[in-house]
Amino acid sequence: MLSYSRMIFSFLQLFRIDAFAAIVFLSAIATALIAGISFHEFSHAYVADRLGDGLPRRMGRVTLNPLAHLDPMGTVLLFVIGFGWGKPVQVNPNSTSNPKAALGFTAAAGPLSNFLVAAVAGLPLKLGLVKLNIVPWTIPLQIGRFHQLALGGWTAQEYIGVYLSGIVFFSLILGVFNLIPIAPLDGFKVAVGFLPRDLSASFARLEQYGPLVLIALFLFPWLTGGPFILYEALKPIINPLARIFGGFEGDLFIA
Repeated sequence: MLSYSRMIFSFLQLFRIDAFAAIVFLSAIATALIAGISFHEFSHAYVADRLGDGLPRRMGRVTLNPLAHLDPMGTVLLFVIGFGWGKPVQVNPNSTSNPKAALGFTAAAGPLSNFLVAAVAGLPLKLGLVKLNIVPWTIPLQIGRFHQLALGGWTAQEYIGVYLSGIVFFSLILGVFNLIPIAPLDGFKVAVGFLPRDLSASFARLEQYGPLVLIALFLFPWLTGGPFILYEALKPIINPLARIFGGFEGDLFIA
């Protein structure tokens, strides 16, 4: 994954190359983050509701209305620092017939919804339209590609490619990142829900340390100049997913 400072630098370069392309890519980011977070939280609420947990419906969360799911501060920080959050969906798995499984399925629904968004956005690329040069895959923030397109003149096809690939890019980041098994990310509850009971109970006791671990992982490269550990963990997962969902033959995450 590109570091956030590198992403900002690349984005400013893109503005100099083609301002409209930069606006299109910014729109893709907004679509992926706003729709992704809203659909993510809705999916938590919907699955919990279907499993017999009535709390999300009573809280007004079984809806696709983004206003019910977007946290104002979390949304602003997504655009400012590249990290944010939505309003967590309150659930009560103990009201279901199988609380442990309900916790796992409800937690998994959020990240899986992000993969669904990526799959839908990547479908025109996956169907072979790339070979027909109708909708080209354009790697987000790969400046060399943008320079090449700028020299030849941008077409509607390139702008569509920027928009779709941007949605795929950020949707995959949201989905994979949330599956990391560290509290308070969804992956922690997925692990607690699906691990064998004794192991699950032991793992659940680590929940209190999760936020500190996440903060340490984010601060480590800034304080030490060392590698961004989360990047190294996500890169080998997101690259093959991009090939599956978008038919992309290279790597989205580059060194």
